[in-house]
Amino acid sequence: MKTLLAPLLIAPLAACAIIPDTPISNGDAAPQGTAVALRQPVWTGDAILTPLQVVEDSRCPANARCVWPGKLTVSTRIAATHWTQTAPLTLGEPYEILGRTFVLTSGTPEKTAERQTPETEYRLTYERR
Repeated sequence: MKTLLAPLLIAPLAACAIIPDTPISNGDAAPQGTAVALRQPVWTGDAILTPLQVVEDSRCPANARCVWPGKLTVSTRIAATHWTQTAPLTLGEPYEILGRTFVLTSGTPEKTAERQTPETEYRLTYERR
């Protein structure tokens, strides 16, 4: 009787699975290194970053001479296990939170003097370091 009881007690435990705690992205987050549009999520390590809005694009136009290079700052939602924060990430500058460092590594297209870049044209690349 004891030999039959043990497998019956162990069988329900075998059906248990450990599911990692990950942020929710509706399954549509791009892999790290992918250039994404505004409001398109991207995985960066164990977090999902979503660029929400271009806050500042004062980069020097590609067809002009400037005294300083300017900067590109994007309001970005950072979501990881049990927390979410919206932060301004600036191109090339590390942003650290809870022992994680995120960097906005590129922003295209380059700025030009002839026209304002529409938000729909921006493609942004993030990285976790």
